[in-house]
Amino acid sequence: MFYHRNVSFGPADWVTGLRAVLTAVLAAMLIPSLIVDAWTVVVIASVAAALDGVDGWIARRTRTATAFGARFDMETDALLILVLSALVWKSAKVGPWVLASGLMRYAFVAAAAIWPWLQEPLEPSRRRQMVCVVQVVALIAALVPPVGSPAASAIAAAGLAALAWSFLVDILWLWRLRASRPLFSSSTRR
Repeated sequence: MFYHRNVSFGPADWVTGLRAVLTAVLAAMLIPSLIVDAWTVVVIASVAAALDGVDGWIARRTRTATAFGARFDMETDALLILVLSALVWKSAKVGPWVLASGLMRYAFVAAAAIWPWLQEPLEPSRRRQMVCVVQVVALIAALVPPVGSPAASAIAAAGLAALAWSFLVDILWLWRLRASRPLFSSSTRR
């Protein structure tokens, strides 16, 4: 393992790092003057998506799972979804509304800066993991060359609906958690 300060970079983090590099390669494909074969985009995106299941498996198998690794994985997922949604929009199969898929995580983070109760930690969730997979697969499917505009729009809309539902579930849970806590603790003075 590679250690820096108090953060260890284990074998699973190297896989996540590779996913981040593949995401950067996909982001470079957004350059307007760059002509890229659609199948190349689909293959690179598919490899990045497949590696998402590998990093967690490695972390559990090698007992090197860390809070840093989980956060690195989550932020890499969010960036991949943002890049994929931009690529789907660039493909001209789907309108700019598809960017909502990629911007949702960042909107949530921005909202948490305004409403600190959104910063409370969430329990690990299979629902969140599955919706992330559904979202990524939907965006990749929308990029597949034989998939036309109406089908790409329907697929991307289904993925966005699943993602929006998942965020809503978490926001409502955080709201209920906030509502169940007293506004002032016993140590608060007026």
